Amino acid sequence: MKLAKSLDRLGTESAFTVLAEAKKLESQGKEMIHLALGQPDFKTPKHIVEAAKKALDDGHHGYVLSNGILECRQAVTRKIKKLYNQDIDPERIIIMPGGKPTMHYAIQCLGEPGAEIIHPTPAFPIYESMINFTGSTSVPYDLTEDKNLKFNPEKILSLITDKTRLLILINPNNPTGSFVEKSEIDFLAEGLKKHPQVTILSDEIYSRQIFDGKEMPSFFYYPELRERLIVLEGWSKAYSMTGWRLGWSFWPKNLIEHVNKLLINSVSCVNASAQYAGIAALDGPDDSIKHMMEKFTLRRKLIHEGLNNLPGVECSLPGGAFYAFPKVSGTGMNGVEFTKKCMHEAGVAIVPGTAFGHTATDYVRFSFAASRDNISKALEKISKILK
Repeated sequence: MKLAKSLDRLGTESAFTVLAEAKKLESQGKEMIHLALGQPDFKTPKHIVEAAKKALDDGHHGYVLSNGILECRQAVTRKIKKLYNQDIDPERIIIMPGGKPTMHYAIQCLGEPGAEIIHPTPAFPIYESMINFTGSTSVPYDLTEDKNLKFNPEKILSLITDKTRLLILINPNNPTGSFVEKSEIDFLAEGLKKHPQVTILSDEIYSRQIFDGKEMPSFFYYPELRERLIVLEGWSKAYSMTGWRLGWSFWPKNLIEHVNKLLINSVSCVNASAQYAGIAALDGPDDSIKHMMEKFTLRRKLIHEGLNNLPGVECSLPGGAFYAFPKVSGTGMNGVEFTKKCMHEAGVAIVPGTAFGHTATDYVRFSFAASRDNISKALEKISKILK
């Protein structure tokens, strides 16, 4: 069997590799605390589940439009209006089976040999994987250059050339938990006006997980950039719906037709009942988000203080999402070695920084989407093996 050479350029998501290894150790009797996967440990709110059940009972069992049922796209635009006071045409919204298809289709539409794509590192690994898959030139900006792991708008603008097709931004960031505020985004948006050839992909999937009452600086606030703006969003993180595989994205008008063709050629459409659940989530109360953020705020304090109390470990304060991204080189280990030691000796599953980019050799990612008890136990176990 002769395989396509492009497969060699395709990466993966190492968090699932960590999960598989941790599960294997559990099956052998090893107790394991899971702080690797990025999914909330809360159940999907009941009214959302009931909406999906009702949709099935009402007979919504068939194919729907590739870009999503109109009612779901309208619910998205209502939420955008409520959150950001921006009026958006539902025809610019596409319902996706999760967030990854938006990454895939955006990079597939704009990436090819000779094209440059600017992206953060460390970052969610699928971005660099897809850039390499298309044969585009990867142009990273390194978040580890900043002590708080935030991106520098001036540095990003300096990387733009006449070959730049796409700029990828993740705010709040996965894996670092860093959050860049509106004043910095304003500066970046102003600078991007001078580069009309650059499309912006703004990954805002953690827009509802921002700490200290700060405002989400969505790129919806810059209508002058809207004809070259892609916004990646969804239900997974905000409404604890990771397994529902339901996302949405906003697209420039001239990409809508192409993205719809990519959908038809791959997944056809998102299942109907999940979309009705998505409507219930967006139009329903946000009490579950408020409750979740109250819990995450307590966990953030616990894990931030606990990690900084470990010998040789330094951790900046996460500004958003539910990740801590400490530097562990002070322990005498790199991130991969630290991760292995934590898993095999302490029974704590975390992800090495290199899973998110080669510049993060000295870092690891902790997900604090776990109970405070489990976080405390994990910190205690790691403290013992380090001492």
